Amino acid sequence: MMPDLARYAGTVLGAYAVTLALIALIVAVSWERAARVRRRLAEVEARVGGRRGDGQAGT
Repeated sequence: MMPDLARYAGTVLGAYAVTLALIALIVAVSWERAARVRRRLAEVEARVGGRRGDGQAGT
């Protein structure tokens, strides 16, 4: 059931729209950054694993 927002309907619905857009932007940026970090980590692990010869990074 939709509440009666009367004259504030535009303001309230606009605030919801802006909030949802910002949340979507944050999620998209986070996913992109996670993918970039995952690629860089795989590169570093491949480089380190190649030097050690045993395929394991770290101790």
